[in-house]
Amino acid sequence: MPSTQRDNARLERRLVVALTEACETAKIEIPGFDWLTHTVDYANFPRSLRVIWVFDTLANKEHALAAGAGERMRELTSAALLDAEVAPVPMERCIRFDSEEECTARHGGDWRARLAQASR
Repeated sequence: MPSTQRDNARLERRLVVALTEACETAKIEIPGFDWLTHTVDYANFPRSLRVIWVFDTLANKEHALAAGAGERMRELTSAALLDAEVAPVPMERCIRFDSEEECTARHGGDWRARLAQASR
């Protein structure tokens, strides 16, 4: 049975709460990490779900990933999705790492355009 708009709104609220908690944890644990967001097309959920972890600079992103922070972010994402009652999704397809610096260089700081391009 397809989900209703009300079901999608409830799921979105659960996602926001769970991902916000993951974000706050990562801010404490991972130097250079700034914020995260997600994109989703509920007509193709959970396959369309993308969680984007954003660092302040490209150098901080690369340093954190080289130091193993990517695995920690995958763990935090997985736990958040479980908390939000989302069916398991492959983390390698679901998660992206990005930086403010890269968005500024390629999209003039326009995150809406950057995220729209990335979700295609």
